[in-house]
Formats: sequence, structure tokens, C-alpha cells
Amino acid sequence: MKLYVFLLIVVLSCKQSVQQETKVISPNEVQTYLQKGDIQLVDVRTPEEYKDGFIAKAINIDFFSPTFLEEISKLDKEKPIILYCKKGGRSAKSAKQLHDAGFIEIYDLEGGFTNWKDKGLDVMIPDTK
Repeated sequence: MKLYVFLLIVVLSCKQSVQQETKVISPNEVQTYLQKGDIQLVDVRTPEEYKDGFIAKAINIDFFSPTFLEEISKLDKEKPIILYCKKGGRSAKSAKQLHDAGFIEIYDLEGGFTNWKDKGLDVMIPDTK
């Protein structure tokens, strides 16, 4: 009986850790998710970087902001979320914080915004009026 309980705990722990993994996805996969809708797209770059261009439908939540965790907590934890930064470092760190905050389905844009632009995909420029 003890062995059965131990195995059950191990299996459930493994299942939870698999669910907690961040999946790194290509720019084309990001486009597919965005076309399907019902996804949160978060640009974790600084506002200055965001002004130079962003992916349509992205909201900017600066990873370096002292209110980062507060702003992230306003998002829907049950809804899939895609993160990106310039090249992938900050988005990976952000993903860890989102996991810790209880988010379930987290994706990270491979190579960040730089990779997105290099693929020639659409970039939005904020209206500066």
C-alpha cells in the first residue's frame, strides 16, 4: 500500500511539473495562436523598446518595473499567455514568475522580438500623437 501511495505521489508530481513547463514557440506558431484568438500576448520589454515596435495585440508590461508582479496578476491565469522580450532572456525570467503566480499555460517566443522582425513579420508602431 505504501508503494502505491508513493507511486501515485510521484506520478502526480511529474504531471504537475510537466504542466508548469514553459513551451518555447516559433514566430509562426505565435501567429497561429494569435489567429485562433483567446490568448494573452505580453511584451515584457521596456516602454522605450516597445515604442520602437511591437507585435499586434501585445500589451506592454515592463519586466524591470517595480509593479511587474502587480500588473501580471491582473491577467487571466486560466487563459494561455505568450511572452516575448527582445531576444528571450527577460521573457524566460518572466515565465518563471508567472508559473510561481499560478499561471497554467505559458509560451515564450523563440528569439524574442528580434527573431519576429528578422522573419519579416508584421510590426506595429505606436501612435505618438
